[in-house]
Amino acid sequence: MTQDSQAGAAGSTYAPLQPVPDARRQFRTGDAFALWFSLGIGLLVAQAGALLVPGLSLPAALGAIAVGSVIGVVLLALAGVIGTDTGLAAMSSLRPTLGVRGASVPAVINMIQLVGWGSFEIIVMRDSADALAKQAFGFSVPFVWTLLAGLLATLLAVSGPLSFVRRFLRTWGIWLLLAGAAWLTWNLLARHDLGALMRRPGTGDMTFGSAIDLVVAMPLSWLPLIADYTRFGKRAGETFRGTLVGYGIANLWFYALGAIYGLAAGGGDALLTTALAQAGGGLALLLVLIDEVDNAFADIHSAAVSTGTFWTRASVPWLSAAFGALCTAIGIVVPMARYENFLLFIGSVFAPLFGVVLADHFIVRRRRIEVQALADLNGVYGYTGGWHMSAFVAWAVGFGAYQALNTWMPNLGATLPSLVIGALCYFLFTARRRAAYA
Repeated sequence: MTQDSQAGAAGSTYAPLQPVPDARRQFRTGDAFALWFSLGIGLLVAQAGALLVPGLSLPAALGAIAVGSVIGVVLLALAGVIGTDTGLAAMSSLRPTLGVRGASVPAVINMIQLVGWGSFEIIVMRDSADALAKQAFGFSVPFVWTLLAGLLATLLAVSGPLSFVRRFLRTWGIWLLLAGAAWLTWNLLARHDLGALMRRPGTGDMTFGSAIDLVVAMPLSWLPLIADYTRFGKRAGETFRGTLVGYGIANLWFYALGAIYGLAAGGGDALLTTALAQAGGGLALLLVLIDEVDNAFADIHSAAVSTGTFWTRASVPWLSAAFGALCTAIGIVVPMARYENFLLFIGSVFAPLFGVVLADHFIVRRRRIEVQALADLNGVYGYTGGWHMSAFVAWAVGFGAYQALNTWMPNLGATLPSLVIGALCYFLFTARRRAAYA
């Protein structure tokens, strides 16, 4: 069966276990920048920034944002290179590392967390649109906003990433986003005494290491799905640069905005949406709200692609529609709540996993892959009954290290150490494989 015959019903959606053909790899540096700058900017990012204060002072929070962003974005860009190297969807690209059957474990975890993220995005859009409607027109219809947000995100997810990036982001979406972000920044500088906020002491409720982990958690949440989009990249170097610069700028910008706006609003994320809605009569928030749809789009689409890696008979567009309906239904019945623990749990699972994956792809296999063996239990990725136990042990050691460090040494931070520990364990366990690939 040819690669082109594996294309999904929506022209740019390909079967997760088949590489995207070279002719359809259209993303260049500008496309990667536009996509990941857009996905890095969002109300959830700002609300995560608001969680850093007043536990930390504003200078300490900004320092944690800088350190965490560098760590998280470099890892994200490296994971993106795997998608361009292989042409495979994110969870499919884990089969060489975890085994033909073993890769189903993170695929299921990823599907669950993406349903959570997609629901969160719809809830954020609902609450923000409702706040704007109350301010401008004096009425509240959260049910209607939930349905509209869910429907729009689902339609974009069904259309696929090529259509979304080329028809929406590169033409006008990113300019709306820049206008909104610039307006929010100007309003912040014009209306608030930044010097006074910088001098305000923190309460000490959050450690610097925990703050770094919270910042890293946001780009880390994209690690399990970035290859779903970078597999459409033309060159690995362009993918790396576009992702690094695009997401890096956005993460720094909106984490900082969230921390400053949150502190000005009284601390924490509870008053952040109201504070942003009041900025410039809500115009900037409206523009950012439009952009928020792309985050929900990515979550819904990638939940479908992840499911397609182990439910191979299902169509990705139909799965996208089903997951969109599920996220919308959750958004109708679930109130917005603090999600700091959710973010940190994601970091504890995927940081050590991608330490293993990055070590395997870049060091052990030296960026080589045997596509024909991806579904073959008797092939090179069959390992022991389809499970690569050395990779799972290394992942488990890294996960345990994260939990131990987070419990007993929170000032150190757990994300980077757990990733390094997972990678080192895998490196030690695979001496024979490295020799085979030499």
